[in-house]
Order: sequence, then structure tokens, then C-alpha cells
Amino acid sequence: MKKLYLGVDGGQSGTIALIADEDGNILGRGAAGPCNHVASSEAKAKLARVARECVEAACAAAAIPVATEFEAACFGMSGGAIDKQATLQQTIAARQWLVTDDAVIALSGALMGEPGVIVIAGTGSIALGRGPEGPVRRAGGWGYVFGDEGGAFDIVREALRACLRAEEGWGKRTRLSEVFSAATGCVDMNSVLHLFYTPEWPRSRIAAIASKVDTCAAEGDAIATQVLAQAAQSLALLAQSVARQIGVHDQPTICSYVGGVFQSAAVLHRYRALVELSEGTVVAPMLGPAAGALIQAFRLAGAVPDSAKLLSSNFGHE
Repeated sequence: MKKLYLGVDGGQSGTIALIADEDGNILGRGAAGPCNHVASSEAKAKLARVARECVEAACAAAAIPVATEFEAACFGMSGGAIDKQATLQQTIAARQWLVTDDAVIALSGALMGEPGVIVIAGTGSIALGRGPEGPVRRAGGWGYVFGDEGGAFDIVREALRACLRAEEGWGKRTRLSEVFSAATGCVDMNSVLHLFYTPEWPRSRIAAIASKVDTCAAEGDAIATQVLAQAAQSLALLAQSVARQIGVHDQPTICSYVGGVFQSAAVLHRYRALVELSEGTVVAPMLGPAAGALIQAFRLAGAVPDSAKLLSSNFGHE
């Protein structure tokens, strides 16, 4: 039998497993719910259950036994790798293991394992990069209290600040106030502020309003446009910082991007322009994080997958 490789993207919204043979053909895909961000007493049991569910589904799609031992397995986990490998090894059989951060597999997938930088901007933000020979470097990812500039939560926070200033008479008027009222049912921005401190409005729910800020900007609101421009500038600064750290000086640094914030054409356009002004080159992500985990699994075993086969698979772009 050909050797089989497993790559898993364990995210906040769901978990995706991909199985490939030694030639790089993706044989099966499996999906399950999120495997992180639960109470500590439940964390290990939930991690084991979700990992088993998504890998079993991928095995079924690949028409291979559930008890298959993989040549190598890579799990990229939202929230990091700490204390997860032992639980995963009890659930899934593999000769070689790598449990790492989900940002690492996003970098690997977006650039097909090649040197460069990726900026991830979802609810929060972080940038990672790898040079031709050096280790992975990072910038940002400090969490919503001290960082996450340019992420969706930060965009909404800055938009609400602008609305609060306008309501108190020391800022310009903006249609964003109408956006917040429509999203929350509150008649004033001070009420919105207090609502966002309640458990009914977790960060993910607040961050979802960022798409409304983008709509407002597209319709010509100056303050919304300013908020998005500031977000793009923060994300470009993260990319530029990591580019300097990895020390690629003789050619433009390849920079990519992933995350819901980049669905905003305004953010992506300005991010691209600012990075390219600093002699970087911005490219769309070539593969998704789960395929990035597969690439890491191959490399762990000293193998190289066929890039064309990974690119030709519909599953590789998820």
C-alpha cells in the first residue's frame, strides 16, 4: 500500500481533515465541529471526539479502514498546541506527529510551503513568516485586550468609538450609528457599548458587524472608510514587520492573506498597495489551512507532495 498522510485544521468554527497518498492525491475529506475553546474539564474529551469524527469521515470518503496508521499526521490547532498531542495520539494512529498552531498551517497552505509571510485577519489578527532557512517568525496575535489590530473585532470597536464620539459631540457624524442600532435594537450608542459587555454579545458576535462597516464604507461613509483604511494599514504593518524579521533582502517578500476581513475589497486593496510599496509582493492564498497541514505532514516524513495534484483538488482550497 502507498503511504498515507493526514492533515487537520482544528479551527474555532469547525475541524477539517484531509487524507492524501504519497503522490499528493487527496483521497478523502472529513469535517466536524470546533475542537477548542471549551471549559478545561471538557477540553480533552471534546478534542478527542471531534478529531475522531473528522478523521473517520475522511477515512470513509477515502474508502480506507478507520484504524489506518498514517505515515505522518499534522494537526494545526486554534489556540495552540499545548497539551493536545497526547490526547490526539490516543485517538489516531500515526508514525510521526506534529501538533502546531493553526497559523502555521495557514502559512504553509497559502504559500505551498514556500518562504514568505501570511497575515491572518479573522476575529483577531496575526502575521507569520518563514525565510528560506530560518524559523517561523511572528508579529501580533496579542488578543483583543492588547492587540488584534485590523481584525474584525477591532474594526467594530473602532467603528463604535467613532459613533460614541459623534454622540457626545466631539466626533463627526456617521451612518455607522444606524448600523449599530439596527444590529442591536439600541437607540443610542452608550446602550450599545454596555450591551457589548454582556455575555449575550461575545467577541465573535460583535466581530460579525464588521461586514456592515464594510457595506457602510462602500456606500460612501467617510468614517467607515477611515476605519477600514486604518485596519488595512495595521495588517500591512504586521506583514512588513515579519518580512523584516525573516530577512529576505535580495528579492521581494511574498505575502499572502487569509481570514474574513480580507473579504472586504477596500481592506484587501489597501493592504496590497501598502505591502507592495514596501517592496513586497501580495499573492492570493494558493491552498487552505488543511492542505497546509498535509504539506507539513509530508515534510515531517521527509517527503514532498506533488504540488500540481494538491492544487487540482477542490478540497485543497478549503
